[in-house]
Amino acid sequence: MTPGLRVARAAAWSVLPAELVLVVCVVAGVRIPVGVLLGAEALVVAVLVLDASVLWRLYAARRRDGTGRRAALRSAVGTLVPVALRRLVVHEFRALHSLGLWVVRRRHRVPEGALPVPYTEPQTGVMYAFAFVSVLETVVLALVIPWPLVHAILLVVDVYGVVVVFAIHAACVTRPHLVGADGSLRLRYGALFDLRVPASAIVSARVDRRFPGGGLVRVDEDGTLDLAVGSQTTVTVELTEPVEFVRPLGRRGSARTLRFNADDPRAAVAALKPPLASPLTPERTAPSSTPDLPA
Repeated sequence: MTPGLRVARAAAWSVLPAELVLVVCVVAGVRIPVGVLLGAEALVVAVLVLDASVLWRLYAARRRDGTGRRAALRSAVGTLVPVALRRLVVHEFRALHSLGLWVVRRRHRVPEGALPVPYTEPQTGVMYAFAFVSVLETVVLALVIPWPLVHAILLVVDVYGVVVVFAIHAACVTRPHLVGADGSLRLRYGALFDLRVPASAIVSARVDRRFPGGGLVRVDEDGTLDLAVGSQTTVTVELTEPVEFVRPLGRRGSARTLRFNADDPRAAVAALKPPLASPLTPERTAPSSTPDLPA
């Protein structure tokens, strides 16, 4: 990686949050001194010019190699902007979109005939507790901090933090797991994780309550994926072969056994298991072509 590209990627990490904070403060009516405002905007413009120049050089290099315009632009953006930053921005926009869906009581892309499998019950209380603590912190800081500018900035940050907490929870509510009409499985955690498993790859499913350690997405050495909510999973699914997935920040992995949480694990397992023909059901025989003779 060249020094210019390294500097541009580091700047890309800082320019978006800095510009967002500045815009939010201005919209909220925070009185920012003219010198500070001009200096911040000049710094943002300088960073954008640097990123644009590096992006143009990367794009031109791809075009010289014979790459098409759209593919060259996509490759240049992928090289300049870190994967984790791109995914964080996308996750945040999807979470805010989910907040709107939650308000109007709609779900995100639930096909007809599919069974939604909610999974938010273990974390609902924790999320509301976080929101309450954030609101309480906002009130306390408003009483303690005497400087109007600092108070206004912290007020904007705290309010946005409360919105993000509700947006994350809304994303989980509006994006449940799905069991398709064909027996396929789609595992989700809000806007952060999405894994599709075809019905042909599912060997078995069972109710299995476990309490794995680690974070949201955890993969054991034996190829078991734990997608825990509230530090617990309630359903285990065995597959015929490993399936690949993408972690929230872009890292890839694979797993042959899936463990996830469902508020009603028995209903999820029943939907994943195909109905078995009863052994007591007699086989149907073709009707005889010879008419019955009268007695």
